[in-house]
Amino acid sequence: MEHGHIFLGQAAIYFAAAVFAVMAAHRLGLGSVAGYLLAGIAIGPWGFKLVGQPEAISAFAELGVVFLLFLIGLELEPQRLWHMRTRLLGLGLCQVLGSIGVIGAAALAGGYDIRVALVAGMALSLSSTALALQPLTERGALATQGGQAGFAILLFQDLAVIPMLAVLPLLGTAGGWSGFTWQGLGFAVAAIVGTLVLGHFLARPVFRHIARTRLREIFTAFALLLVLGIALVFETAGLSMALGAFLAGLLLAESEYRHEIQAAIEPFKGVLLGLFFISVGMSVDFTVLLGHPWIVIGLIAGLFALKGAVLFLIAHFVRLPLAERSLFILLLAQGGEFAFVILGLSGANGALPEATAQAITLAVALSMIATPFFLLAHDRFIAPRFALAPAREPDLPQPSKVIVAGLGRVGQVVARLLNASGYQPTVLDDNPDHVEQSRQFGFRVFYGDATRLDLLHAAGAASANLLVIALDDRDAVTQLARIARTHFPRLQLIARAYDMRHMFELRDLGVEMLERETWLAAIKLGETALSVVTQDSARASRAAQAFAEHDHVVQAKLYAVHKDEPDAHVTVSNELRDQLARSLAEDEAAVKSRA
Repeated sequence: MEHGHIFLGQAAIYFAAAVFAVMAAHRLGLGSVAGYLLAGIAIGPWGFKLVGQPEAISAFAELGVVFLLFLIGLELEPQRLWHMRTRLLGLGLCQVLGSIGVIGAAALAGGYDIRVALVAGMALSLSSTALALQPLTERGALATQGGQAGFAILLFQDLAVIPMLAVLPLLGTAGGWSGFTWQGLGFAVAAIVGTLVLGHFLARPVFRHIARTRLREIFTAFALLLVLGIALVFETAGLSMALGAFLAGLLLAESEYRHEIQAAIEPFKGVLLGLFFISVGMSVDFTVLLGHPWIVIGLIAGLFALKGAVLFLIAHFVRLPLAERSLFILLLAQGGEFAFVILGLSGANGALPEATAQAITLAVALSMIATPFFLLAHDRFIAPRFALAPAREPDLPQPSKVIVAGLGRVGQVVARLLNASGYQPTVLDDNPDHVEQSRQFGFRVFYGDATRLDLLHAAGAASANLLVIALDDRDAVTQLARIARTHFPRLQLIARAYDMRHMFELRDLGVEMLERETWLAAIKLGETALSVVTQDSARASRAAQAFAEHDHVVQAKLYAVHKDEPDAHVTVSNELRDQLARSLAEDEAAVKSRA
């Protein structure tokens, strides 16, 4: 029980520090990453010493990066990855090899041997995926040319960690091939192949089976188990856990359960990623800085200068817009989380002297801490210089982004009409059988409860133009309309109403575009019945049209009294019914007189 109290106490310290530091950082305009880093420094050995052993949460916090890469893979469909293969290999290879070359050359010029120069070049060539992607996402810059180029380089860096880790044993003091075994290579290959094969043939059927049970907590549990299990297998095989998670996400990117999985993983990713940055802040050893301040400062300045030069050349040759180059260079010039892994292993096997490894580790950590402050300066002094630049030519109009909630009798017709007209909607439905059948016909359907706010975010409601609410359940329609109107005020809503009272309820929520689910069918049935009874299809058509126009008048007058005089609807309905009867009789008499 005593250990449980210690764990709870430390957890409370982490979360309290995160809350206060992130709120303060946002107030100062620094962003959440800077807040987490400062929180780690504050509670670590060089702050208030509230946590004595920072390494206790380091391994646990690394899962934040794992979940981040899983979600990145989940959003990156294999077809899109194939389309960006040239950019991935070209930009990524140039950045990694170029950085290793210039950093290694600088180390050789400083008197270090080639082994130290190579390890330092590999470690410092890597950037922080988490630290770079979050500001790009917050600024909406991930879809820009600079954002896409940065993402390609970051993804290549994560892949490049594998050969770097394989080379490290060859650079140790023992030398030779002591760190290599064919058994280890086979295990690594088996882990990658097993993830690809089992993930494709096993994960989706299991998700489908769990979805039919409607037990969302089990769905979340299996999603977490999938990510953690693959990460564990890759770590055991000596590979990057983040790479395994990325491959798992990539396999499920085209799955109908993508948005539900994303909604289930997102909260855990946010918390664990915050812990990761806190652990980085706690790991900063200021003893090295105090003992050799100019060496550490020189390392940081050299890191930004050398990597920045390589990135500047890349940005120039690929002709990135001038307004995007500074952010592109700044976000990729700092050190990265995988540098800690490479430096730790190289120090353990003798590839780097311990003092050198500590100095480089501190420089990487401080470069990550300094980046949010550089971003603040960029936003205040550099970005405004491009704000008045001439606007580029407007894009061609693109189809509206439409989300259809519900794939029942009504939702199917709406989705088919939109799809046939060239507007492919994102459709959400919580019936796995509906989802599976509809995807066979080419619909872009995803499993999930559309009334969940996190699922709406995952489906892109914040950037969509229109939400069509076609759910079967009356209460669910009202709930979704209330959530959408509250959290996505710019999103246009079209809702399926159960009856007139339900229509009024939705109008009170601010939904203006409404259709009663059986009204059009009832009008058509009435017209057909009248045509059969009177043997006069023209009269039946006129009566149906007059009734439809009359119904709009009824709606307006009843809505005007439904709040203040709820009992008056009976009187108003009777008056309007008599008025309709007189109008139809007068119309019929006028037709006969003309005949």
